[in-house]
Amino acid sequence: MSPVHPFDEAATARAVIAENGTLVHWNEGARRLLGHAPKDVEGRPAAALLAAGATFPAGSRVRRGERWYGTLDLRHRDGSTVSVWVLAHHRPPRQDEPGEPGDWLVVTPLEASPRRPLDDPLTTAVLAQAPCPTAVYDERLRLYGVNRAMAEVVGLPEDRILGLRLSEIGGKPESEELEEHLHQVFDSGTGRDVETFLRTGGESRAHAWLARIAPLIDPEGRVRGVCMAAHDFSEQHKARERLQLVNEASVRIGSTLDVTRTAQELADVCVPALADFISVDLLDPPEHAGEHRLEPPTAPITLRRAAQQSVHPGSPEAVLKPGDVQVYPAVSPHAGSLTAGRTIVAPDAAASLKQWLSVDTARAERVEQFGIHTTMSVPIRARGQTLGVAVLTRYRRPDPFTADDVLLVEEVTARAAVCIDNARRFSRERETALALQRSLLPQSLARTAAVDAASRYLPAARAGVGGDWFDVIPLSGMRVAMVVGDVVGHGIQASATMGRLRTAVRTLADIDLAPDELLTHLDDLVVRLSAEAGAEGTTGEVGATCLYAVYDPVSRRCALARAGHPPPVMLPPGGPAQEIDLPAGPPLGLGGLPFESVELALPEGTVLALFTDGLIESRDRDIDAGHRLLCDALEASSDSLEAACHAILRSLLPVGGTPDDVALLLARTHGLPASQVATWDIPADPALVAAIRKQVVAQLDDWSLSEATFTTELVVSELVTNAIRYGEPPIRLRLIHDATTLICEVSDSSHTAPHLRRAKIFDEGGRGLLLVAQLTQRWGSRHTAEGKTIWAELTLVED
Repeated sequence: MSPVHPFDEAATARAVIAENGTLVHWNEGARRLLGHAPKDVEGRPAAALLAAGATFPAGSRVRRGERWYGTLDLRHRDGSTVSVWVLAHHRPPRQDEPGEPGDWLVVTPLEASPRRPLDDPLTTAVLAQAPCPTAVYDERLRLYGVNRAMAEVVGLPEDRILGLRLSEIGGKPESEELEEHLHQVFDSGTGRDVETFLRTGGESRAHAWLARIAPLIDPEGRVRGVCMAAHDFSEQHKARERLQLVNEASVRIGSTLDVTRTAQELADVCVPALADFISVDLLDPPEHAGEHRLEPPTAPITLRRAAQQSVHPGSPEAVLKPGDVQVYPAVSPHAGSLTAGRTIVAPDAAASLKQWLSVDTARAERVEQFGIHTTMSVPIRARGQTLGVAVLTRYRRPDPFTADDVLLVEEVTARAAVCIDNARRFSRERETALALQRSLLPQSLARTAAVDAASRYLPAARAGVGGDWFDVIPLSGMRVAMVVGDVVGHGIQASATMGRLRTAVRTLADIDLAPDELLTHLDDLVVRLSAEAGAEGTTGEVGATCLYAVYDPVSRRCALARAGHPPPVMLPPGGPAQEIDLPAGPPLGLGGLPFESVELALPEGTVLALFTDGLIESRDRDIDAGHRLLCDALEASSDSLEAACHAILRSLLPVGGTPDDVALLLARTHGLPASQVATWDIPADPALVAAIRKQVVAQLDDWSLSEATFTTELVVSELVTNAIRYGEPPIRLRLIHDATTLICEVSDSSHTAPHLRRAKIFDEGGRGLLLVAQLTQRWGSRHTAEGKTIWAELTLVED
């Protein structure tokens, strides 16, 4: 007997036989029984130890995981025949070796525990009077005796199993675990309760057992054995498991609005609680964002594997991988369940699915390899529509699916179906909103002489598409407007509001409003939108933030104003990057509050970074840290605006996606050289218009723009004449040009804006602006602090 473990290995003859019949283990007790040494028999066919005419086990009546017992005639080493009662357990492969063949554990006791007299108080109290299944194990932890209730549970002759260990009687991993608990109770002298779930030889199905293990102590205080009383609490156990599973399903399934992840959560909940393997296959959504039909689909049915789970890592039972598509015939459990519109249980997989497995050889091999004995296919339905099917499989658990299992799986699947349907509807709405938003955002940024620009837009990973937007708007006088905004909320409504605000900003920018005035008008619009969005007598929840900037390449000055929006970051040539100190202003939609503009000089090549709050705000860091990361990334990669956009997003955004929309606009400023600008102060004398035309022609010759002389003379003549006739001094003429455009501007102190009208046949005037409109690419007027400016653009590049 081992000083550490009380097991006497020689008290049982034990052998292990592989599936192919090879003897892989032979213990000392087996040597005592038949005289063969381990080295003489291990690795050889076990059939060689059978006497003539004997077979093991009896034909092929034993299924995987079951047992066989009876008398065998064995061949002794000396040639004699020994008749022995043996107990043989077929053991499935180990959990860490999926797909490997099992083996046979063959045992027979060589000596029983010495029985005490029947009037022994210990025997009388424990064995005779115990109302529940009870077993007593001696000092060697070998069976000393059982009562009638335990004998019925074990299902073996009591006189044959006396002297065997618990692991030898049960032959299952659960029996080995119980035996270890027996040993610990024997060593410690302290009892314990152990819960286990197994099917014994005397049961038709697995039961939940509460094993109450207690030491047997004699009057001298010595531990003389261990008593184990078993209580069947299967119903309570199943009820508790169902409640736990339903609770777990409600918590785990639907944690995100992602179809694939929701399907995987369903699979994770069902294994191993309900099945050894599960596959979740879904119908592909109808084209053009349609709905599934209410009537059940017809076979054959095309399904896509969305998720699967197994008790073995890597799901070796699976024929498909997630994402694979397969067509299922009517005889398959997938199509059968979907066409019938109800759960179908196949209690004998090999027989029930014989027709399908005959044509699907890959699955037939898996059924045979793993010993799959039962399947259950459950339709996944929500709002009356069929979304897919979940197929549960058992092979390691010996018991088939019961009616209670069906109800439980249907409840869990119904919860998952609602979550999958919600996820699909969310995905469909998100795709619609994203398509709408992309159509409302600029497809490409306007190319201007004032700035080089690059941009990025990223929708939120899970919250839905929001209302972030950006724009670059060319203005008169080579100026350019840059805007970034963020509408409160997510979804199609936010995208639609964003489109309306972006259109409003472009309209207001065309009339050359100052940044603070533009935000005031935009605030009024948001107030009206809120009123329209609310129910009768209430106000809707429409709000937004915005940053608007106007850059003039001639003066190299930039005017900015913001309405509750994050301030921009400026990187002058040579650095460092810094946040522009700009009054915050109220968010759009509050109404009646003023906005303030700030004007600052920007050196040539300054980079402006305009962005929404989704870029710098994060749960993992404060806003100041976000600003530092932005500045560092901008400084490190400012040579290329596209590279800078990529570096900024990579530095500030998490790998799995941002929780909020992100809009980023980078602009590098360019100044217009003084040599490309000419200015004249015009006396209020019509007689001097001809002299002005000559000076303009000379300037065009200096600029090598003689091909534009004729048109420019006419435009300048009309604009200057109108300013002298209808405007107020001082009057100023300015010409600006770059490689593609020539701009004529005439400014005066009058605030009266000109109007284009159609002159009658005999009118002497009224055709000047009409002529300007016909000769130029575009024209317009803008109000200034001193009055107004009339401008016209001529294209220098031939179409």
